[in-house]
Amino acid sequence: MSLRIAVAAAFAATFPAVVLADPPPPAEALPLSTVLAALEQEADFGHFEEIEWDDGYWEVEYRTADGREVKLYLDPLTGEPR
Repeated sequence: MSLRIAVAAAFAATFPAVVLADPPPPAEALPLSTVLAALEQEADFGHFEEIEWDDGYWEVEYRTADGREVKLYLDPLTGEPR
């Protein structure tokens, strides 16, 4: 296999992953640390389980102090649940 074909094949193999990736949060978004700090102030907050950027929102899973699981989708500009 020539080098040109190998490079083209490598590019083609990675191209779908690049196209399908979520764009990053907008430049005017609140810092993630600010959004999470607000959640930590909730009276029943226990600990974070998972935090992920997905489809234009912060997907946050956390446990309450009594162990209940909470899953929220938070607006990156306001920090409010959608």
